[in-house]
Order: sequence, then C-alpha cells, then structure tokens
Amino acid sequence: MAPLTALRSGAALRATARPPSKDELSEIPWLEGLTESERHRALDTLVVNEVQVGELICRIGRPATYWFGLLDGLLKMSNDDSQGAVITFTGVAPGGWFGEGTVLKREQYRYNIQALRKSRVAGLPVDNFHWLLDHSIGFNRFVMNQLNERLGQFIAAREIDRISSPDLRVARNLAALFHPLLSPNVGGILRITQQELAYLVGLSRQRVNEALTTLSAKGWIRVEYGGLRVLDLKALRSGEL
Repeated sequence: MAPLTALRSGAALRATARPPSKDELSEIPWLEGLTESERHRALDTLVVNEVQVGELICRIGRPATYWFGLLDGLLKMSNDDSQGAVITFTGVAPGGWFGEGTVLKREQYRYNIQALRKSRVAGLPVDNFHWLLDHSIGFNRFVMNQLNERLGQFIAAREIDRISSPDLRVARNLAALFHPLLSPNVGGILRITQQELAYLVGLSRQRVNEALTTLSAKGWIRVEYGGLRVLDLKALRSGEL
C-alpha cells in the first residue's frame, strides 16, 4: 500500500478542481431530490478532483471544508496515524458520499479517508451543504437516510470485528461495499483487487484469495476480470458458512 501522503490544502484543491461533467452529475444521487433553484445553487460550487493512490482526502485533525462523494475509484476510512491501534472502519465504493456527520458539526476529522487507487472525488463546500440543509426537504431526507444507514453500517462493523472466521469477515465487508444506498453506483460488479480488499478487511492477500474461493464455491459471488460480481447479497450479509 502506498504510504499516507499529505492532504492538499484548500487552495491546492481549488487550483486543481474543475466543474463536474454532465455524466458525472448523473452519478450524484442526491441531486435528484433538489428543486431547480436548489440544484442551481449546488452546481455553482460542486467541484471534482483527481486523487492519486495513497493521497488523503480527509485527515485526522483537519477541519472539514467539503462534503465529499466518490465518483470513481476506491477509498478506505481508517485511523492510520492516530495514537491508538490502527483500525480500518470501512471502504467507500463509487456513489458513496461520506463525512456528513463531521460536516454537520463543523468539526475536525477523527479519521482518514485515503485513496486505494486513482479516484475521482466530488466535493460540496461546507457552507453550501448547510444552505441546502436549511432550504431543501429533499436534501434533508437524503442526509437523514445517509446517517441512518451509516449507523447501521458501523453497528455491523462492530459485529464483523468479533467474527473469527476470515471467510465471513470477507463476506460481510463485501456486503458493505455493495450497500445499495451508501454505494449506489457499484451495480452488480465491484472493481476491486484482492490486495485492495485485503487492506479493507485487515487480512493478507493470500487469505482473502482463499475466502473468495470459498464464497465463490457457495455461489455467493463470482470472481471476474478486474472485480467481483455479487450473486447473493443476502447471503453475504447474514449467511453462515
């Protein structure tokens, strides 16, 4: 895994940012719930940036300046450079928006968000995020659903930590990456390598390979070129081996 690289400053982010393309706007799920005037307000400040492997989008101790969403690529949320034990909290797959709790409270980040591969990330400035909260019922519903699903995700993550079976750990982590609301643009196949999955699960690549073989034999997934296809999401979430 590439080492942590410095978080770009707000000025550096603005210097390399660009407006989202028409195709990229279609990949942002919460825009659908806005009125025409609210949508124009959002589009005025929405930006897209290219993020390199190992680069940090959010870093522990830095103030939140944007609400971020992943358009393409793969990210992980962790506490890699905190003072405690290293923990990977979750992965972020395409279509996922994250950090709304920190943005809501205008706090400093308590976690890192790092790119596991070259990624495209969209950002909405914090002030505009709060303006939409104050004026848009559709945006409020989206954020409320996000927070509710995120709570369920982290409760599930605590349960995963107590699972001794590596095969089930891989299954539950895959299920989280295919979450239809938190990662709506993944679809049926997730572009991920065994090494990237190993970083998220906290196992060796060899052990992840064994787990994928087991899950494939059960008919829960199918390993395809460059990624994984889910055949039985319900089994990945709650099935027993």
